[in-house]
Amino acid sequence: MQYREFGNTGLRVSEIGYGAWGIGKALWVGAEDDESLRSLRAAHDAGVNFYDTALVYGDGHSEQLIAQCFGDSGDIIIASKVPPRDYVWAQKPGAKREAVFPRKYVLECLDRSLKNLGRQSVDIYQFHTWLDDWASEREWQETVREMKSSGKAKFVGISIQNHQPTNVLRALDTGLIDCVQVIYNIFDQSPGDELFPYCQKNGIGVIVRVPFDEGSLTGKITPDTAFPEGDFRNLYFSGGRKQEAWERVLAIALDLGISMDRLPEIALRFCLSHPAVSTAIPGMRSTAHVAANIAASNAGALPQDTLRKLRKHRWVRSFYWA
Repeated sequence: MQYREFGNTGLRVSEIGYGAWGIGKALWVGAEDDESLRSLRAAHDAGVNFYDTALVYGDGHSEQLIAQCFGDSGDIIIASKVPPRDYVWAQKPGAKREAVFPRKYVLECLDRSLKNLGRQSVDIYQFHTWLDDWASEREWQETVREMKSSGKAKFVGISIQNHQPTNVLRALDTGLIDCVQVIYNIFDQSPGDELFPYCQKNGIGVIVRVPFDEGSLTGKITPDTAFPEGDFRNLYFSGGRKQEAWERVLAIALDLGISMDRLPEIALRFCLSHPAVSTAIPGMRSTAHVAANIAASNAGALPQDTLRKLRKHRWVRSFYWA
């Protein structure tokens, strides 16, 4: 396992982190706690020291599994998140911050996360959506300072709204935010335009989520794939999206001259090839997922010729659930 500097925090994080949404059983159908615990331990044994979770992942279940597995061990780095109070994940322009992240609510959620984790402090606490109009608000800035000064959150970050990588730059300009979490993959390469250069210049840690585009970039989602009832991917891949994603995945494999079974490795290595990226957090609900993701890390960055080819497969989209 390779490790990277996490912005200016002084933390060194495994370049493969553990995305813990799936093990919370919230909108991902099929996770079993025994296997989730095995995957957490396998990841740790393989050198993964970064675990990204959230209060909303199964109403704290994901956090509780991490606590059950690791206790208060000091050799892992945990990032959690405060959900928007109105549970709207795609905030519309003009939405009021006080309806989404009022001070008292944010601090209460932090305490709930700490209780679930069985810890006195969390390494990173993130706002689980964002509108950059809120960055200049005094109460929000004071809330961030209070979380840090209390020692309950060592660092504070923002999990950027889906497909909106520049909707955070004003918050970063305040100097209060230590890291960002953003969608970045072969299809959505937009963070590389403005956000990543800013983060490199200013020492902001970068957490990459959705490296496999919710599964399409593993090559295992075909036009005939059926998801269990209640699984959010029924919405994400609704309409003709399974067909279009499949055709684009086939084009990538053809362009690179690779078999489909190599696609997950290539997709993950693409994310890790950007020097701004601190860690990528694929979901790892099974020990098999852990082994595959660790192997991709050990393979290193992609050759420049491969990266040039992959840049042509950028797919500009704006869809996600609200």
